[in-house]
Amino acid sequence: MNTQPLIGIREVTKRYPGVVALDAVSLDIREGECHSIVGENGAGKSTLMKILSGVITDYEGELELRGENVRFSGTRAAEEAGISIIHQELNLVEELSAAANIFLGREKVRGLGLLDDASMERAAGELLKSLECDVDPRERAGALRVGDQQLIEIAKALSLNTEILIMDEPTSALTESEVARLYRVIERLREQNVTILYISHKMDEIFRISDRITVLRDGQLVETLDREATDPRQVTHLMVGREIEATSFDEPRKPAGEILRVENLSLPWPGHAKEWRLRDISFSLQSGEILGIAGLMGAGRTELMECLFGASEVPYQGEVVLDGVSVHFRHPAEAKSAGVALVTEDRKRLGLFSQMSVGNNITMCTLDELVSMPLRQIDRRKEAAAAEESISQLAIKTAGPEAQVTSLSGGNQQKTIIARWLRTNPKVLLLDDPTRGVDVGAKAELYRLMDSLCRDGLGILLTSSELPELLTVCDRIIVFCEGRLTGEFTREEATEEKLMEAATQLE
Repeated sequence: MNTQPLIGIREVTKRYPGVVALDAVSLDIREGECHSIVGENGAGKSTLMKILSGVITDYEGELELRGENVRFSGTRAAEEAGISIIHQELNLVEELSAAANIFLGREKVRGLGLLDDASMERAAGELLKSLECDVDPRERAGALRVGDQQLIEIAKALSLNTEILIMDEPTSALTESEVARLYRVIERLREQNVTILYISHKMDEIFRISDRITVLRDGQLVETLDREATDPRQVTHLMVGREIEATSFDEPRKPAGEILRVENLSLPWPGHAKEWRLRDISFSLQSGEILGIAGLMGAGRTELMECLFGASEVPYQGEVVLDGVSVHFRHPAEAKSAGVALVTEDRKRLGLFSQMSVGNNITMCTLDELVSMPLRQIDRRKEAAAAEESISQLAIKTAGPEAQVTSLSGGNQQKTIIARWLRTNPKVLLLDDPTRGVDVGAKAELYRLMDSLCRDGLGILLTSSELPELLTVCDRIIVFCEGRLTGEFTREEATEEKLMEAATQLE
């Protein structure tokens, strides 16, 4: 491996109103290495990668590429220099096909300047095949689940024949088999001398693929370490500036009676060979309990949440009983009024009001409580006070309620969405993979928050793509496989092996 710096980052600083996202960061990246960038949410990882890839052009300091000073005018200039990025938040055009997204801005054309769809679909199919992905290139991107959309983003980056590939949390929505697939792709890229900059909160990933690891904290560079010379405990300590104790809840919770019951719930799948997305699902949830839902991508976890929240695209069959009353919500507004709240797995598309402030996002579902009479106008002082209360309660790292929500890190955006729904005082909180893309310190905070809410009587239904997370926080765990409930375990009974067995084999 060439040890000479391929990329030189010199005293790079990026300021936002009230926040210094990067503070005089200097760093060298070697050609052909896999260099991981780690840190808590808000540490500056994504900001630094956006500067390298031309997304952010207004910053202080200098960049060097192959020994020459560069300042990219945009992403196209960075791509022409051989740098591409796979963002944590997906940037697909949902109404276009997978192939059209992969070649967006670089479309293949034939005679008379017409789009050569067939050529693009063939090339996209080959790229997706190299990722061992069976998505039809002609399928609309918006119809795909998050994991498949992530693979489309990876294929788009690979289509650029890039020399420097930045991956920002690329496995956050992938199943274990898809992650293993990505590792194989990374190995093939490294054999081709592609330099990889890798952002992840998952220590097992970092220590599996990295040559070196750089730690950022509060916008500053803490240390760069060779992988062989460190361990996950040291890296975690450098990330947070303190020791993170393993989260555990030794004192058992005391569920206080059934709050939700689902009986024989089935969700049709019109036009599909399998006919049903969910089939004969039955379970109950008690107040003061966290019930986990395990299952691989496509098992039906998200579809169940959407049914319970009145957000399913097609009507479900079966019965849902909430607090002793049979309900069948036709719209999320009905679910909210009845005391059901949903934090979606895809915060960018379905959770955030990206053009609004942090405060506006927090108060969006409870504006009626902030109206002053007799003019029926929103009392801005009440709104600011409500937002400040939630920001303090959830320790949201922001310059204030007036800051744009898109200026927050992914984890703090997720906290903002949770804060919004907690202000509705729900009876049942549906959390669909809520810690996806959230760092180890913030995860521990969210676990403690879930525990506290349960001890106050809330019932929580939690899905997660990480089995250790479910084993850590749940009182019981049910398992889905291909739309059917294939296992149920108490906290004492559950193990990763049992959950995976139930998730991969129908009874």
